[in-house]
Amino acid sequence: MKQIIVLSALLLISACKKNDKSEKEIISGKKVEVEKIETTKLNIQQANKLASLPIHCIDVEYPNKLNQTIGGKKDLQSPKELHPAFYGCFDWHSSVHGHWSLVALLKQFPELENSETIKTQLLANISKENIDKEVAYFYKKYNKSYERTYGWAWLLKLAEELHTWDTEIARELEKNLQPLTNLIIQKYLEFLPKLKYPIRVGEHTNTAFGLTFAWDYANTLRNNELKLLIETRAKEFYLKDADCPLSWEPSGYDFLSPCLQEAAIMKRVLNKEDFKNWFGDFLPQLKDQNFKLPVGEVSDRKDGKLVHLDGVNFSRAWAIYKIIEDLPEYNHLQNIANRHINYSLPNLVGDSYEGGHWLGSFAIYVLKHQAE
Repeated sequence: MKQIIVLSALLLISACKKNDKSEKEIISGKKVEVEKIETTKLNIQQANKLASLPIHCIDVEYPNKLNQTIGGKKDLQSPKELHPAFYGCFDWHSSVHGHWSLVALLKQFPELENSETIKTQLLANISKENIDKEVAYFYKKYNKSYERTYGWAWLLKLAEELHTWDTEIARELEKNLQPLTNLIIQKYLEFLPKLKYPIRVGEHTNTAFGLTFAWDYANTLRNNELKLLIETRAKEFYLKDADCPLSWEPSGYDFLSPCLQEAAIMKRVLNKEDFKNWFGDFLPQLKDQNFKLPVGEVSDRKDGKLVHLDGVNFSRAWAIYKIIEDLPEYNHLQNIANRHINYSLPNLVGDSYEGGHWLGSFAIYVLKHQAE
């Protein structure tokens, strides 16, 4: 079998190639040959390159998209005045997951370059005073639904990452962030019972994504009230779904897969057998060893919306990795996930600000959770 080498600008070396030999796996009692497509693993060299993206944006105030409703002249303030903790990286949610990126990388790679500078940045931004002002922003008349639920989800992912990082700085940051974490938890508890129908789009308001990261937080920190509510609502929203129109994806601006993201939350809330039965009806075509899912193709990475499709490649991959956990009959889907990563990963470092301010977080998350 000939080798296929994928040059990665991210690593500046040949990063991805097929195995010389295909492996035989037993699927449904039959021996089938599955050609393994490899992708790069997260290592210190990658971590240093990926860390450069949030390092260079979490303190960059402009350009900025505030996404706010103006209630009066007093609301016409600079991004840093409005959001002293999360004003960089173009918008609030990207700043939040930019901070998550640095925490995640430091936790996994303590020897990260510029680690002390990064810690100083984190402590300066996620200070008690700054978080108190962030909390106050949500209590203003027109801001109750601000960043619902995409930014909420990433805030809880940041809180979860801090909680599981066993260092003194993490304890200080977690304590400082706690008032905002508590507020976001309360917002989920108030909002989810009122949401009559799930939002099935491929962008920020996707309900399945908002439930997924919030469930991870609740599961890790044993917040049973939040976890039970998410499990109940996910089942009410999705349990009867079948034949999801995956062929309709991606839409032109998607950075999430409505079908695969839904499957990812259901993998969390259902037991193994119930999920297998549900998933077999939800996306029956994925049982086929020859199933193909083309990558989302980006025509212009300087266009802030079109570059979303790099995001859909990463988020499809992380959803697939979750779906195939403990389900060997679906192991052939790993190739699809890896191909999606291999398409978009080489384009991050040196990319325009339209992608660089947020895509690094997506890459870090998928590499951190990739299938073995």
